[in-house]
Amino acid sequence: MRFEDAAAAVTAPGQPFEVTTVTLPAGHQVEVFAHSPPSLREVFGTARERHGAVFLVYEDERWTFPDTMRQVDAAGRVLVDRYGVREGDRVAIAMRNYPEWVMAFAAITSIGAVSVSLNAWWTADELDYALGDCGAKVLVADRERVERAGATCSRLGIATLGVRLGDGPTPEHTDRWEDVVGAAVAAGAVMPDVAVDPDDDATILYTSGTTGFPKGAVSTHRAVVHALMSFACRGAIDTVRAGTVPDPAAPPPSFILIVPLFHVTGSVPVLLSCFAGGLKLVIMYKWDPQRALPLIERERITNFVGVPTQAWDLLESPEFARHDTSSLVSVGGGGAPAPPELVKRVDGAFSQAKPNLGYGMTETNAYGPGNNGQDYLDHPTSTGRVVPTVRLQVRDPEGRPVPAGDVGEIWFYGAHLIRGYWGKPEATAETIVDGWLRSGDLGRIDAEGFVYVVDRAKDMVLRAGENVYCAEVEAAVYEHSGVHEAAVFGMPHERLGEEVAVAVHLKDGASLDVDDLRAFLAPRLAPFKIPSRVFVLDVPLPRNPAGKFLKRQLRDELLGG
Repeated sequence: MRFEDAAAAVTAPGQPFEVTTVTLPAGHQVEVFAHSPPSLREVFGTARERHGAVFLVYEDERWTFPDTMRQVDAAGRVLVDRYGVREGDRVAIAMRNYPEWVMAFAAITSIGAVSVSLNAWWTADELDYALGDCGAKVLVADRERVERAGATCSRLGIATLGVRLGDGPTPEHTDRWEDVVGAAVAAGAVMPDVAVDPDDDATILYTSGTTGFPKGAVSTHRAVVHALMSFACRGAIDTVRAGTVPDPAAPPPSFILIVPLFHVTGSVPVLLSCFAGGLKLVIMYKWDPQRALPLIERERITNFVGVPTQAWDLLESPEFARHDTSSLVSVGGGGAPAPPELVKRVDGAFSQAKPNLGYGMTETNAYGPGNNGQDYLDHPTSTGRVVPTVRLQVRDPEGRPVPAGDVGEIWFYGAHLIRGYWGKPEATAETIVDGWLRSGDLGRIDAEGFVYVVDRAKDMVLRAGENVYCAEVEAAVYEHSGVHEAAVFGMPHERLGEEVAVAVHLKDGASLDVDDLRAFLAPRLAPFKIPSRVFVLDVPLPRNPAGKFLKRQLRDELLGG
């Protein structure tokens, strides 16, 4: 079945993904799912109906949905009664991937407060900025982050609720989760009765920002829920197109959490999909392919969602062939373009799993065009197509739509977008224009609606007046059998303005001659695209918590060296 026909079928009147229109507070009319939950409070409420099913697996802990919701209800009650949190107040979360992150997030948004996700890698100064910027009333954090933010919380009068503090002394002015939330659980606490409106603020996620301070991207309940519904709608479209009947003997759907919960991928398509669908979520404290493989085998994981580098890590692990990965049905994610070579590797290396890719960002609550299965194999450089509630255009620098196939900036429109940046009206006005969100990414759309992301606009290499798209060069470099990681970026050049550079980290036991690499690339790339600077590093390339390469840091370190 054609994609368009399947999309029309699942969004028709009377269907679960029936589409209607609403007008947002800003005055823009958007298409929405008529049967979507009004807020995250209702999404989490469905978990109370999952009697006895295992929800969260962390190390040797197994939390059922009822176990989890008793903690969520108690945490909501503690936030309201003990800390005085009211609708619209900001409550920050700063910790590694723990079950309590999940519980705190559900509790905060269920009482009408705003959950602020703080990067667990941030320094004391970065935490200080974000806590002051959002005006947090409470911080829920593990020991490392409690201690790192202690001075800020004391100065700003932020109450602190500590998670997994261990046997050591309790940090000053900090309550232990097991004491206050545990007591509320024992007392049979129920979730406070609070009315949450679809257009109330739900989350603030800070963008990583390549320069200056990060910006707090604010999403309403409607935006987060509609991103979640969009992922589900896309799954329904794919099911209709495939025309297959689920195998009752197959492992039930489940996810392994390999990205941080403080990033949008971890919190929306992974965590919230499991909450809404009643699925098992296996939590990794941090990414480690040698640890992930036995977890996939033991827990019969079906969905692996991360960034392309993590799929590479899995395939290149010396332990890969020793573990049963036959339960996997989908391997992919987003965050960066996937080289076509990786798409082929995923399709051939797993007995059932098919490659998939999604293109989203913090400002779109992770949702955007998606590509998987045969479509992905047929269009390996495309990030796919969108569901009917999302509009997407490619525009020139003056904001005018360009013809199909032409490259320009990608603009998004839909109910899943952020409403703006916290306390930054100028940044909001620059990014959101008449309800359309400027992605800052360069791309094109073909006649079938397939979207191709060619590069970040600000990271594109401009060599002697020629645009060089890093993703294209990286895809060619990854075809070399010895390359494990590759990052392409621009380096200043006196005559050319910029020259193309690549840093590579090789597979175990591989060697690489720079001239041989250039010869390998010659039939694949135009001469001006072939890197003139090649750096072969004996250590993995630096990444941020989401797994993306830190190209600016890499470039600066190599320039300095």
